[in-house]
Amino acid sequence: MKKLYFIDTEFIEIPNTIQLISIGIKCEDGRKYYAISGEFREETASDWVKENVIIKLEGIERKSIKQIRKEILGFTKGTSPEFWGYYADYDWVVFCWIFGTMMQLPANYPMYCKDLKQLLDAGHKKIIPSPVGEHNALVDAEWNEQLYNHLK
Repeated sequence: MKKLYFIDTEFIEIPNTIQLISIGIKCEDGRKYYAISGEFREETASDWVKENVIIKLEGIERKSIKQIRKEILGFTKGTSPEFWGYYADYDWVVFCWIFGTMMQLPANYPMYCKDLKQLLDAGHKKIIPSPVGEHNALVDAEWNEQLYNHLK
């Protein structure tokens, strides 16, 4: 059964790699998934990431990438996912790396993520406000669903 999943990640971008900080996924059926990686190196983050993303994570459990992968598989089990993001290029790379490489994605997963920004560039007008609490991966994933519903 096809299901829409709206994704967002927070990450540290450094030359030649992207480190996952957190991932949020909102399913069209109302279910939500949120996880914070325990494997990113905070000292490599820019000041902006430290001040706008990492500061919000104090005291929240962190998980291994292996655990996050297992939980995402459970979250999407029994569906043929269609993934949507907003400016999703880096989000998709980080998402694929949770599974190793794009070639190691589960067989029922697409090898691409659809991008809401591309819909906007095709002539749709964004008239919904930015989310309150943005730069939290789950808040942003929920906003992605709201934007998708607004554009459709």
